[in-house]
Amino acid sequence: MLTLFPDLAPNESYRFSVSEIHDIYVEESGNKDGVPVVVMHGGPGLGCGRYLRRFFDAERFRIIMIDQRGAGRSQPLAETVENNTDQLIADVDLVRQELGVERWMVFGYDWGAALGLRYAQLHTGSVLGILLQGVMFTGRREAEWLFRDGCNRIFPDYWDEFVSLLDDGQRVDVLASYAERLNSDNELIQMQAAKSWSGWMARCSTLHPNQSVVDHYLSPRIAIALARLQCHYFSNEGFLAQDEILKGMEKLSVIPGVLVHGRYDMISPLSGALELQKAWGGSEIHIIRDGGHSIAEPAIVDALLNSTGRLLDRFDPQIA
Repeated sequence: MLTLFPDLAPNESYRFSVSEIHDIYVEESGNKDGVPVVVMHGGPGLGCGRYLRRFFDAERFRIIMIDQRGAGRSQPLAETVENNTDQLIADVDLVRQELGVERWMVFGYDWGAALGLRYAQLHTGSVLGILLQGVMFTGRREAEWLFRDGCNRIFPDYWDEFVSLLDDGQRVDVLASYAERLNSDNELIQMQAAKSWSGWMARCSTLHPNQSVVDHYLSPRIAIALARLQCHYFSNEGFLAQDEILKGMEKLSVIPGVLVHGRYDMISPLSGALELQKAWGGSEIHIIRDGGHSIAEPAIVDALLNSTGRLLDRFDPQIA
């Protein structure tokens, strides 16, 4: 089974002002003359942890990681104003132009996979290929599954803990009730809700209990950004990203793509990835028998590393 490449330090880091409110953080690592790859993180709100660099051979790739608005080292943290799908996509292409990249490979997981798909549909000429894991749209169907009826039947004990902050009346609409708490003027109420939200998502993400994933999600900066931004996107049905992506799948027929998805993904059930793959001519899907949703699971890591090589083989030889 393949494991992550050795850790490496970034070569360069940048800040780009993308609005009167937001500055985004970008870093490069690996080979400056290698195949460019842009990394789109999950959440929304998780930011690009340093382990994401390790999915790519530093001798072969120019690795470009972008912390989306409100996430990671972008500022201000957890800000939902001027934060929607179209704006995140515009930010990605601004980075491409600022760094002088003509075409790059797109790598996205979780919400970043949906963002990567929509970016590729709108900027087809800038994309060499697409590698996605655990695609999640933050749309109505997933909101119903995660916050009303579905995932709670798989993890009833975790669900009881998640909704314990709410009284019976508030449990009628868990998403709206959490949105109210996460946007409270009281920072203690915000953080309590953020840790509860992030704990629910972390515990449902892995095939087997993984305390390191839970601890990462519960760290204060991750928890507040993940919970506030994820709730913001779910409350707005992902700004219709799923509808637009499904309508535009024919645009991707000229781009090679690989989908990696855990069979036991309880955050984004496999049916959504299969629906995408059927609509995407020229793509392939790898269903991971021993995988849930988390990109940190060993079987998912192995599949992504194997898929990277196969995807490169489908590029123009002069590029790869």
